[in-house]
Amino acid sequence: MDLAGNAATARETLLTMWTIRRFEEAVDDLFARGLMHGTMHLSIGQEAVPVGACAALADGDYITSTHRGHGHCIAKGARLDEMMAELLAKETGYCRGRGGSMHIADVATGNLGANGIVAGGVPIAAGAGLAVKMRGGSHVVVSFFGDGAVNEGAWHEGVNLAAIWDLPVVFVCENNHYGMSMSVNRAFRIKELSERAAGYGIPGVTVDGNDPQAVHDAVEVAVARARAGEGPSFVEAQTYRWKGHSKSDKNLYRTREEIQEWRDRDPITRFEARVAAILGEEGIRSCRDEARDRVRAAIRVADAAPDASADSLTEAVYAR
Repeated sequence: MDLAGNAATARETLLTMWTIRRFEEAVDDLFARGLMHGTMHLSIGQEAVPVGACAALADGDYITSTHRGHGHCIAKGARLDEMMAELLAKETGYCRGRGGSMHIADVATGNLGANGIVAGGVPIAAGAGLAVKMRGGSHVVVSFFGDGAVNEGAWHEGVNLAAIWDLPVVFVCENNHYGMSMSVNRAFRIKELSERAAGYGIPGVTVDGNDPQAVHDAVEVAVARARAGEGPSFVEAQTYRWKGHSKSDKNLYRTREEIQEWRDRDPITRFEARVAAILGEEGIRSCRDEARDRVRAAIRVADAAPDASADSLTEAVYAR
């Protein structure tokens, strides 16, 4: 699918990227003002990866997410008010305010959950893929993870099982070049992380993660392969997070020049330039405005919701 092939598709793609950006900017502001607690990990600058990847999925397909998962959640169709309520510890949140930023799940849209454990979603994706295969279904699972996950044991185990059992899983690495403060250049001896795929006998490809079309095209091929029963693939999308690892990160391990260089490659700005002739200046502006208004409305609804109560915490622990 050409994400800029017609006005409707171009607008939906741009609107979703702007919605992710505005949602995370709002979350950043709420934390800074002390109105939101716990922790959070922003993916500002990485919007093209979840949008491009999820555009290649069909209804009924699944994803597993990460601790940096707001974008995945939104791109898969989550409600902004329930997301915001979850971050604000409200009873109306996706997990009734118990999970916070790192543990949002939305089974109705196929989002099997974010995960505070690095690479934690990879074996879950393999399990979901096994379930699909055992049921004789045609659905596909996309597993999102960062570059830091690729050196974890759970990643090896999940990918290996998916490979030997030909499971319908697409492994999507959001390589933002840092696992916390560890540069990817210091953590690996290979040029591209997709080279790891060869060790499992599956296809691997590296694409520009700041181009939603490039991400979409690679994931689309991998999804078709998985849906045809040909097993998993590994897609590495090279991108960059503008913000620190988490809200407590002082960014002492990288230079302002490096950050600015990647900001100049803003995936949203680049896509706007690509669809300018289709949407026009007014159409682009309407996407920005609608994304802003959606997020503002979500904050109002979430803020008015009742706080989560500690009295009911054990209700989700024990079965009756």
